[in-house]
Amino acid sequence: MSSKHSPSFWARLLTMPNDSTAKIVLVAVGVCLVCSILVSSAAILLKPIQQQNEALGRKKEILKVAGLYDPDKDIAASFQSIETRHIDIQTGDYVAPDIARQQISWVIPKEQDIAGIGERKRYFPVYLIHNGNTLNTIILPLVGKGLWSTVHGFVALAPDGNTVKAITFYDHAETPGLGGEISNPSWQAKWQGKKVIGKHGHMQLRVIKGRVVKTSHHAEYEIDGLSGATLTANGITRMIHYWLGDTGFGPFLARIRSSEHTGIKHE
Repeated sequence: MSSKHSPSFWARLLTMPNDSTAKIVLVAVGVCLVCSILVSSAAILLKPIQQQNEALGRKKEILKVAGLYDPDKDIAASFQSIETRHIDIQTGDYVAPDIARQQISWVIPKEQDIAGIGERKRYFPVYLIHNGNTLNTIILPLVGKGLWSTVHGFVALAPDGNTVKAITFYDHAETPGLGGEISNPSWQAKWQGKKVIGKHGHMQLRVIKGRVVKTSHHAEYEIDGLSGATLTANGITRMIHYWLGDTGFGPFLARIRSSEHTGIKHE
């Protein structure tokens, strides 16, 4: 006597009416599962490529702020002229790469977190450009809250550790035409030559509301404001004060500013 086999799950599913609630739910769940598997797999497989592209993008921005970017040259090859070092942000001392890889993060006390970043790492990269044995440019990473987004950038300082040579804000989601103007090269150019610390040792560099009065005693510390983007501008000022002050790269810059180190290649 021939045995009868019960229909498979797929066979039963196919025989269901197309307007069956059970069939609609099962098909929807199946499509979601397949799509999630495909998306997750793609994300995992593409992550190394994404990380490589992000690293290349950062190098491009560093070259730009250093004034060394040439679109006709290979970014990795051009970047070889820049020395990457890591510092302990608490002490300002250089640390070995193997120590820098052992990152320590901690929550920033609310009263100190003027940049609005919540937490930070202990070891940070700094980028140095030398002319022979003489330090020529110091490039530091920046991150902080604007109005709508986290803003990333780099600032290039002269070897005195107190004069801005260039600045760039390259990764943010501020309002186009308003806060988004922080990416405008014309506005970024206004930072060139500005001083960070005043004569009495206090942080002075800031974005003001309106235009800088050139005859003002504070003109060398002030940047023209952004029309209609006061909150973004205030966020940029707080970011600068955090990272170039005692809570950020201040201890490192203090070493740079000292007569013992200024103009000398750091070993």
